Amino acid sequence: MAPRPRLAVTLGDPRGIGPEVVAKALSLGPLPADVVVLGSGERGAEPSAAPPRPAPRSLLPEGAGRIAGEAVEEAVRLALRGEVDAIVTGPVHKHALHLAGYRYPGLTEMVGHLAGDVETAMMLVTGALRVVLVTTHVPLREVAAQVTAERVVRVGRIADAALRRWWGLERPRLAVCALNPHAGEGGLFGDEDDRVLRPAAAQLGAAGPLPADTVFVRALKGEFDAVLAPYHDVGMTAVKVAGFGKGVNVTLGLPFPRTAPDHGTALDIAGKGVADPSSMRAALDLAVELAKRNRKP
Repeated sequence: MAPRPRLAVTLGDPRGIGPEVVAKALSLGPLPADVVVLGSGERGAEPSAAPPRPAPRSLLPEGAGRIAGEAVEEAVRLALRGEVDAIVTGPVHKHALHLAGYRYPGLTEMVGHLAGDVETAMMLVTGALRVVLVTTHVPLREVAAQVTAERVVRVGRIADAALRRWWGLERPRLAVCALNPHAGEGGLFGDEDDRVLRPAAAQLGAAGPLPADTVFVRALKGEFDAVLAPYHDVGMTAVKVAGFGKGVNVTLGLPFPRTAPDHGTALDIAGKGVADPSSMRAALDLAVELAKRNRKP
């Protein structure tokens, strides 16, 4: 019998709902994995599988960012040493991380740097829908310039490799979501789809570019294994409408799986005991599934 997968779970910003949703998610039923919880904030504390405790109300943002960042650093170290098979990260507060000296656009970029400056891509998963973002946290006015054929192909190849290795798909079916309404309507609404996205899709052997108002529906029906979305909100909106509260963020391109819930720190409801753990539990379950496939023979 194969050994149980080992997960490192970080609590995220200790002022937010991370500690609560981790505790609740772990109590929802047996998880077929051994879990190490990181990010208690106690100096000298050892990694633990005990339910996390909420942070003191007096904790300042810089201190919270340092606790969250150090937990992620330790989780990546454990994964790179082979002591855990996957990591699951709780929600972080980007401003707090920046105050603590972790100046990354998000955890996707931070984990990619810690893992050896590997090229990564962000995938959102809910049910049968998998969406990979070509660009992430950039202003909308800058998207068209950043969606180059080279970038689309690079992200598509990262997605293809992950779908083969982590999801066990022999021939992943990719679709490229269009940038403009109606995929540009023959240039009437912009030429980026014909000039940039169509050649990139052809190079990947992917369908598209297909209009955003239909491609995600087709993926939900099982026609595609993943959709490459040109910008953050078109991809995130599709995922959250399809499965709000149950989506999972997956970092592709790493030597180990990393998952996370698809929500933020929700500082306004932290400590009230009302946070929904569904997304965190989905992140834990998917991490176990991916860890099993990622193990070396």
